[in-house]
Amino acid sequence: MNRRKSIKALLVGTVSAGVLVEACKSEDKKAVVQDANAKVSGINRMKEEEEHYKEVISKTFFTAEEMATITILGDIIIPKDDVSGSASDAKVPEFIEFIVKDQPYHQTPMRGGLRWVDMYCLKNYGKAFKDASHEQQIALVDQIAYPKKAKPEMQQGVSFFNLMRNLVASGFYTTQIGYKDIGYIGNAPNQWNGVPDDVLKQYGLAYTEKELKECVSFNKA
Repeated sequence: MNRRKSIKALLVGTVSAGVLVEACKSEDKKAVVQDANAKVSGINRMKEEEEHYKEVISKTFFTAEEMATITILGDIIIPKDDVSGSASDAKVPEFIEFIVKDQPYHQTPMRGGLRWVDMYCLKNYGKAFKDASHEQQIALVDQIAYPKKAKPEMQQGVSFFNLMRNLVASGFYTTQIGYKDIGYIGNAPNQWNGVPDDVLKQYGLAYTEKELKECVSFNKA
């Protein structure tokens, strides 16, 4: 399955706005995605925002093992391809670490979900998710990535993966790597060489020599 195309479809559809607004409610979060180690100085924040930011980045929530699992899952959801880098290339794991501290209601679902993933792997493969083979990891993801096809006993995993996928997409598509992946270029200067000749002729109009010289011809340089 092509997860990257599925994520793109999600983002350009009606769901995208809610996903991005929920996970990226301020410029602080975009700053963290673009550079997880960005210094506090140089960003224009109110005093309360500055204090909150410092408090958030001073703490660590996920363990090294949990971050390893988040990194693997993120790169399964958005892998590297010929167009752009992977989720981890865009520092999505660091983004998720920031989000769960800035929005604590994500902490229990994320930690519980990571625990569920490891328990499933220990039971079925005899090892934690991060230590399982790539084939085993994909086999598990395939069982929780499609809510309508998932078995009843996999519902906790489905709920976790839905949250994980939303956070990964939000983190990835608010970075330069993500912009490139969907071909977004933002506001850019354009060139306009005037109304086409055939349209002008249709309405019996034409540019004067002065108009051509001052308003149109300069664009042809």
